[in-house]
Amino acid sequence: MVAGIWPVRVPLYGFCVDWANGPMAAFDLETTGTDTETDRIVTASVILVGKDVETESHEWLVDPGIEIPTVATEVHGVTTERARAEGGDPAVAVEEITSLLARYQAEDVPIVAFNARFDLTMLDREARRYDIEPLEERLGGVEGLLVVDPLVLDKQCHRFRSGKRTLVILCEAYGIKLEEAHQSHADALAAARLAWKQVQAEAELAEYDLPTLHESQVVWAAEQAASLEAYFREKGRDETVEQAWPVVPIAA
Repeated sequence: MVAGIWPVRVPLYGFCVDWANGPMAAFDLETTGTDTETDRIVTASVILVGKDVETESHEWLVDPGIEIPTVATEVHGVTTERARAEGGDPAVAVEEITSLLARYQAEDVPIVAFNARFDLTMLDREARRYDIEPLEERLGGVEGLLVVDPLVLDKQCHRFRSGKRTLVILCEAYGIKLEEAHQSHADALAAARLAWKQVQAEAELAEYDLPTLHESQVVWAAEQAASLEAYFREKGRDETVEQAWPVVPIAA
């Protein structure tokens, strides 16, 4: 653990700090690609899990309305042909996903998503594409969100971890068995299990209530992006790294 990186914690709204043993809305998307502005949802899962919580599992296969590139199919296994034959209407799916997540958030259930910036921004853009009210607007703005991102947490707790930080690699690091990687239901559950493991392993995380943890992740994600961008500059690379989290604001 790196000393001196934890901000002063101020309890907010009376939330219990033992959030990891409560319900979590595990969330994951598989898509046509990695561009949140132009790519589309192919599969989605929202799974309510937690100690003493009856599991609720919701899954969608969507016809994205565009070709699914071979490189994407190689990741999640869904072909254009299958999506067209079996997939649902994307607008209906996006409304159902957004409504479900909004209901859980209204009940103070956190959304747990690995690399949440991608999944929540993708969902936001799909909602706008189909003239559906985005999740954050249903909650009164991004400040109404409660999100836990195991990727941001790991980068904060283990700044000098070497190598990549994929979901598969971090699950191995925390002793979590992940079968069917890159299937939305499996990745969603793995993200929730990873978040739980992190709280057990990192004592500082267990002291955060959900609103404080969310607000801290906003800061940490920006710091992590700035650090990576500075590294790129040192290597003579001019890439910019997105700092906004968990939803990238839409361009004007």
